[in-house]
Amino acid sequence: QVQLVESGGGLVQPGGSLRLSCAASGSILSIYIMGWYRQAPGKQRELVATMTAANATSYADSVKGRFAISRDHAKRTVALQMNSLKPEDTAVYYCYLLDYDNDDYWGQGTQVTVSS
Repeated sequence: QVQLVESGGGLVQPGGSLRLSCAASGSILSIYIMGWYRQAPGKQRELVATMTAANATSYADSVKGRFAISRDHAKRTVALQMNSLKPEDTAVYYCYLLDYDNDDYWGQGTQVTVSS
């Protein structure tokens, strides 16, 4: 059983910052990708940022230059530093993990609301 536990969501004003964290636990032999997706009301879930085991990163165009993903491979954690937040960043953010057996796992989601 694999679990992803997220923390760090909340309410922030436009221009503010938040840091999301996610920790993986359970029987995972090896992790290929960890990252973050988000889903806003009425929209499809979309990629925000991911990082491979080799530290290659991928970002949505809308967050480039504002968000930064980091991983601790030994601790099986991933974090997302979000700066210069905009109202359009409001969404439920989900932690994501893909292992080398091509099995994927999702966290329960954490709400991020950007509003004045």
